[in-house]
Amino acid sequence: MMDEQQFMSAASRQMAAIENVLDGIAESDDAPFDIELKPGGVIELEFDDGSAIIINQHVAAREIWLATKSGGMHFRLDGERWIGTRDGEELMVALARTISLQAGRAMSLGRLKNE
Repeated sequence: MMDEQQFMSAASRQMAAIENVLDGIAESDDAPFDIELKPGGVIELEFDDGSAIIINQHVAAREIWLATKSGGMHFRLDGERWIGTRDGEELMVALARTISLQAGRAMSLGRLKNE
């Protein structure tokens, strides 16, 4: 298992990549969500229907957590990819899927990728 410093470095890079892509989407005129950065590196997406997606780092568990309307997911670093602890789904795939689900329409998130 990686130590805390290794986790913080890898998780910070991934969170910055997510923030960068989501900021670009949020700036478009037809974006279905607003993005807000919270203390501690938490990213919150608020959708037009009032629902939210929250993405945060959980240091003690060495995981990135994704909280959505359909439930919570935990992701651990496996090599270069953040993989779901329950189903093996990659973090960025899960994020794209849940954003589309909560937006109520297919979203083109092609720029979302593991960094």
